[in-house]
Amino acid sequence: MGSSREMRACSAESDALHLAMGWSFEDLEKPHIMVHSTYGESHPGSSHLLALSGAVRDGVLEAAGRPALFCCTDMCDGVAQGGLGGYYSLASRDFMCCMCEIQAVSTMTDGLVLLSSCDKSMPAHLMAAGRLNLPVIVMPGGAMAAGAGYNACDTMWERRRELEAGKMAPERYADICAGACPGPGACQQFATASTMQAMAEALGLALPGSALIPVTSTELTRMARTAGKQILELVRRGIRSRDILTREAFENAVTVHAAVGGSTNAIMHLLAAANEAGVPLTLADFDRIHRRTPYLVDIQASGRYPTEYFWYAGGVPALMWELRELLHLDVLTVTGKTLGDNLEACRGGGFFRQRQFLQNYALTPEEIIHPLERPRGPDGGIAVLSGNLAPVGAVVKHSAVLPEMQHHVGRAAVFQTEDEAIAAIREKRVAPGSVIVIPGWGLKAAGMPELFRISDEIASDAVLSRTTAIITDGRYSGCTRGPAIGYVCPEAAEGGPIVLVRTGATIEIDIPGRTLSVLAGMHQGRRLDGGALLSARREEAAPPLRRAQIPDRGALGIYRRLAALGLLGGNMTARGAD
Repeated sequence: MGSSREMRACSAESDALHLAMGWSFEDLEKPHIMVHSTYGESHPGSSHLLALSGAVRDGVLEAAGRPALFCCTDMCDGVAQGGLGGYYSLASRDFMCCMCEIQAVSTMTDGLVLLSSCDKSMPAHLMAAGRLNLPVIVMPGGAMAAGAGYNACDTMWERRRELEAGKMAPERYADICAGACPGPGACQQFATASTMQAMAEALGLALPGSALIPVTSTELTRMARTAGKQILELVRRGIRSRDILTREAFENAVTVHAAVGGSTNAIMHLLAAANEAGVPLTLADFDRIHRRTPYLVDIQASGRYPTEYFWYAGGVPALMWELRELLHLDVLTVTGKTLGDNLEACRGGGFFRQRQFLQNYALTPEEIIHPLERPRGPDGGIAVLSGNLAPVGAVVKHSAVLPEMQHHVGRAAVFQTEDEAIAAIREKRVAPGSVIVIPGWGLKAAGMPELFRISDEIASDAVLSRTTAIITDGRYSGCTRGPAIGYVCPEAAEGGPIVLVRTGATIEIDIPGRTLSVLAGMHQGRRLDGGALLSARREEAAPPLRRAQIPDRGALGIYRRLAALGLLGGNMTARGAD
């Protein structure tokens, strides 16, 4: 794409229109820098980004560039969870990416600083960086402070159930609600938002140490100002996003993802970003790298501590130093230096001074980021399963699965919707040991909304949490706990085997063996083994039920039609594109 000088050369109106916004003739000659944020007041992950954009603006001005602020706000899965808005979640990522592309191309900016914090906005910006191939720095919006009593937004589901069951007084519920989310920033667990901030830094697109800075710290403002200055250096040197987003950079990000026990959603988002950057990346790469990488970080939702403690322990630079033998240290980053140079600079400078804050909690950095010789687990947090139920693959966050559920055989209990499954659980119609199957919620069928409520319902039940699994071609929240297997490929709308499963079939989940299979079931009065059963069912299978509550028009209708045509990059089978 073109530069600001090319824009001025081709458009006779450009200079006059910029002058109309208060620019000077001197400004027109400077590098034009788009400061693009997802600022908006829909949720705390973006409500503070306008002020942070101002710090980036200061840095750009200090480095003799001309900044311009742009916004395209995002939605919050937590706010939309359980309602119609939840269906728009994944679609919002792609529309934000497109809006960023439109704004950058139509203004022919010379460089971009992208500010975001959360589940879909961070991936949207990573995708846009790969698509645009301009000088880009991603500036993560930071982490929300820990909630009172370590409560957080995701724990409010269980607290509400306690309130509705009469197990908690309304006054106590109000107290917990008031303290769960003390202020702006990404939610306090290594769910999707926090994971994607870490991925931006691990890819080399964010400055060292910039991911998950507590929003309460002025270090976040200083880092944003530094990003504003540094983007001019990338423009001057002609360093573009695809110089950084290499195959080796994505392998580094997957390694960090394994060590933090990151959200399963990050797989989908990294595949999408790789696709935009023209980098081949597959599900098999995630499984291979997770098998070799130890699980090191003790942060909620799978661990004990809130996300801000991770940054106090040294954040992504400290973790990458621990993992350095498994990383490509010669990759280029937005500092203009290699990853290895950055890590040495962090260790030699004053970066790790934030570790002194752990003294407030009587903790050491090694209790948050475990050393390689004392990992929390021998391999990464994600397993990719395959078998006759998921020929292409399926994903489970096995670091959040109890030992007794790592291998499980149970009878299928098939439901058409999440609400039906939750009702059956509450009415005690789901027997312990069951495998709940919810087909028809993949990308093409439904836009792939999160099915967080059903996973939380099971994880909060003392019996079901130790005996019962869930399988879907949809996806889960980054906060999901327990044996929740998602992203089953091919999805039901593509004729995947998940649409052939009926209540009563025997399903085996073998996480150590990486398999997901139907073992046997009844068909026309005969008991057949899994392969024969699926073959017999395929001859008579009806298409997935149409989701009447999902709009066929508007944004979601457009998104589903694009998915049906195979025009959305970054699904679970994406391999990258030129």
